[in-house]
Amino acid sequence: MDWKPAPPIVHTDLPGFPAPKRGKVRDVYDLGLRLLIVATDRLSAYDHVLSPGIPDKGKILHQMSNFWFERLGSIVPHHLIGGDLPAELLPYSDLLAGRSALVRKARVVPFECVARGYLAGSGHREYVESGTVCGLPLPPGLLRASPLPEPIFTPATKAEEGHDENVTFERMAAELSGEWGGDLAGRLRRLTLALYAAAAAHAASVGLILADTKFEFGLDDSGEILWIDEALTPDSSRYWDAATWVPGTEPASFDKQFVRNWLDASGWDHQSPPPPLPEDVVAGTRERYLEAFRRVVGREPAL
Repeated sequence: MDWKPAPPIVHTDLPGFPAPKRGKVRDVYDLGLRLLIVATDRLSAYDHVLSPGIPDKGKILHQMSNFWFERLGSIVPHHLIGGDLPAELLPYSDLLAGRSALVRKARVVPFECVARGYLAGSGHREYVESGTVCGLPLPPGLLRASPLPEPIFTPATKAEEGHDENVTFERMAAELSGEWGGDLAGRLRRLTLALYAAAAAHAASVGLILADTKFEFGLDDSGEILWIDEALTPDSSRYWDAATWVPGTEPASFDKQFVRNWLDASGWDHQSPPPPLPEDVVAGTRERYLEAFRRVVGREPAL
């Protein structure tokens, strides 16, 4: 009999603990001095949570995040707290194993920090219309998936619901300059591009192109910048196969683009409840996430 993964975990509830704050993918439990983040197997696209979930997705992406946090932690501190689960969480260790982390609390900066090294997604659509990406002018003649002359920083607003909005660096800087003080926007731009450069170099060494990625940051009680949320996963990044990449075409990817392409071809209007994912799309998505993990981390995830 063919082996099949366990059913996806799309919802967690820990009796005896406050109800979590549920994002599109993660369930976040407030434990007082720290947070417990649980990566579920939910999958979102076009601002909708899709059904069914992708088996093992939470474990794959959580462990990939941990790899990147540890590898690039010398560039900027991250929010992970090491050590074993506290005693009160041990009854849930089977559920939490491989997909949860205790993290430091932070005051979350209300912008996504996006680094782009290639022309793709919303950046490509804007470039076709205006020759710019987030207001930054680019040279004429670039194609879909073309490398940019140099990586660029393109922030976006963080939406609790609905779609994040690409904004200019100047708007981000203006909105942060008062309440947040200092040159926080400039510091985040420098950190974002430094993280992207280091991650893209590692990706290239294993035959992948890191086309773009987004980071989230927060400030701890002392004002120190912390890298938070997730790190360079296929949910927050575009990974392409370098061996088959050709500018002007849709690259072979190891991220959510496979699902987006199926949704676009299904005739869904992007407004009504999305159609359920067929079994082959679920399996194909899982395998793409696994392949990204294998290449980036160099081993199998603990599932």
